[in-house]
Amino acid sequence: MVDSAFFFQRLNDHIQYLKKIQGAIEDKNSFKGTDPHHCKLGEWLYGTGPEEAAAISDLARDIFDELFEPHEEFHQASSRALEKHAAGDDSGCTEEMTQMHILSGTLVNILIKLDDLSR
Repeated sequence: MVDSAFFFQRLNDHIQYLKKIQGAIEDKNSFKGTDPHHCKLGEWLYGTGPEEAAAISDLARDIFDELFEPHEEFHQASSRALEKHAAGDDSGCTEEMTQMHILSGTLVNILIKLDDLSR
C-alpha cells in the first residue's frame, strides 16, 4: 500500500514540470520538454503506477486510468506552447499555456481522488 504522501509526490512531479515549461516560456531556462513517457509522472504512469493503483482497489485503478488522456494532451499542449513561443507567436503560446493549465487541473483532481482512496 502507498503512504499518505505518495500521490501528492506525483502531483508535485507534475507541478515541477509545469514550472519548467513556464520558465522556458519566460526565457528563464532552456527546458525543451519531454514526451509523456519520460517526465517523472509519465515514468510512474507507464511504470509501477498501474500496479500501485490496483493494489489500493479496483476503483483506484479505474481512476488511475483517467490520468492517461489528459497527461498525453498536457504534453502535446506544452510542446505546442514551446513551439509557438520560439516562433514569436505570443497569442498562440498563451492559448496553449491556458490549455496546459486546464489539463493540469484535471490531472491534479485525479491525483487527489487517488490520494483520498489510499487513506
